[in-house]
Amino acid sequence: MRKAALIVVAIALAVGIYEVGRRSSAHSKPGVRSSVVHSLAPDFSLQDLDGQPLQLANYRGKVVLLDFWATWCAPCRDEIPHFVALQNQYREPGLQVIGISMDDGPKPVREFYQQFKMNYPVALGTEKLAEAYGGVLGLPVTFLIGRDGQVAAKYVGEVQMPVLEQEIKSLLQAK
Repeated sequence: MRKAALIVVAIALAVGIYEVGRRSSAHSKPGVRSSVVHSLAPDFSLQDLDGQPLQLANYRGKVVLLDFWATWCAPCRDEIPHFVALQNQYREPGLQVIGISMDDGPKPVREFYQQFKMNYPVALGTEKLAEAYGGVLGLPVTFLIGRDGQVAAKYVGEVQMPVLEQEIKSLLQAK
């Protein structure tokens, strides 16, 4: 009986620690621990799924939602339909969503791209790129980059869409 109680306490403690860590890193803007936030977003040059060049510098002057994700990641799968909707809604005022898939190869990403009717460029990421953005140790990780190329926010884990949308609106209004 005592052993079972200790197991329950240990599980509750582990869940509590996980939740505190998840909530404190869910939006890294206020107690920033990432050296990337409030600095110039690291530029990159990749090929998108169609083999076309995808370079972050080409989107200077736009607000960029940069999403590190994978096809096997459940929270990523939940977020992507919202990102498609955000791209539709805020494309004209200057939002550009860019997906960086951390999958091992392009085949599942292409299938996923078509299935989810993704309307923004997607490229396969690299460890070097993930490291440039402060390390992507879990997925999803989403960055908001202002028109000036500065990283305005980093979201670790599934982002709260109302919070993200408010930040996007704020960045779009800043000229």
